[in-house]
Amino acid sequence: MAILDSKGRLFGKFNILDIGALLVILLVISGIFFFPGTTGSVAQVGTTTKPIEVDLIVRGLKVKDIDRLSENGFKEKGKTNVIIRNQPYGQIPIKSIQVLPRDILVTQPDGTVKLVKDPRDNVYSTDMLLTLAGKATITDSGPVLGNSKVKIGMPFELEGFNYNFNASVIDVRIDGK
Repeated sequence: MAILDSKGRLFGKFNILDIGALLVILLVISGIFFFPGTTGSVAQVGTTTKPIEVDLIVRGLKVKDIDRLSENGFKEKGKTNVIIRNQPYGQIPIKSIQVLPRDILVTQPDGTVKLVKDPRDNVYSTDMLLTLAGKATITDSGPVLGNSKVKIGMPFELEGFNYNFNASVIDVRIDGK
């Protein structure tokens, strides 16, 4: 009896292509289970996690009563949901909130400009300086929250029970630097 017959069958029973496919499948399965390789992502090699503080500026927030925000968690030692580049990151503690004074520029008779407190009562626009504190992955190109790098100038979206507004990063401080 010949090893291969006229139809390409091994010992007259097995197709040689089927045997080759079976061997490839067995090699793949054994490679996955017996030689799994390194664990983790290549992007995470050599990174550390450190506490960071992010200063945000909120300009022209249209709100009737700023105290209404604090009733539902937007206060110092509270938490806010952060969305970075349309990707929800999660909750970050609010370290500090500073409402900035509302000032206007007034020209003087001699041509100079003077900064004075805005005398209007019905201006429903507020400026704030916020500091958020969290933990970030520190890479060679800077801190990363979630999958987004945190850089000066980038927008953060802050969301809570009764608010949703944007703020811009004006400072990033890494603990120990």
